[in-house]
Amino acid sequence: MNNLVALTISFIRDHAALGSAVVFLLAFCESFAFISLLVPATGILLGVGSLMPVLGIKFWPIWAAAALGAIAGDWLAYDLSLRGRAYLVTRRGLAGHSKWLTRGTEFVARWGMLAVFAGRFFGPLRAIVPIAAGICMMPWLKFQIANIASALLWAGAVLSPGFVASHWLIG
Repeated sequence: MNNLVALTISFIRDHAALGSAVVFLLAFCESFAFISLLVPATGILLGVGSLMPVLGIKFWPIWAAAALGAIAGDWLAYDLSLRGRAYLVTRRGLAGHSKWLTRGTEFVARWGMLAVFAGRFFGPLRAIVPIAAGICMMPWLKFQIANIASALLWAGAVLSPGFVASHWLIG
């Protein structure tokens, strides 16, 4: 995993023009259900934030790419689970992970939009909350308001520490 982080950061360093596209994909992977378990996107995005001042990459386009990727990842997970509710709760779907599914749906049923918003910031919840929102048939507009608001804040939160530290160090 550390090698993947180093390779991705090196790629962005060497191909800064593609940085927004790579950040979009990383944020999408971090937000889309269960892919986030395979791709260490948070670590990479923290590293990207620290490279931006050094390479002269502007903050806002990368922030927008991260936010849009996060929005798209959660939106797709929500949409697929809304359409495939019956499948997901059967033996072939997520029934093998019924503990996750039960906790996620209880969390969403109790807290609604706040669960979607907060779920973005906690790794274990990040993968299941959009799925649970679809299974609970949360209204599309409520889901998207929480999805977009949390993604905008999350993108800044994941990029800013490295950006600020690096900017401070290089003056």
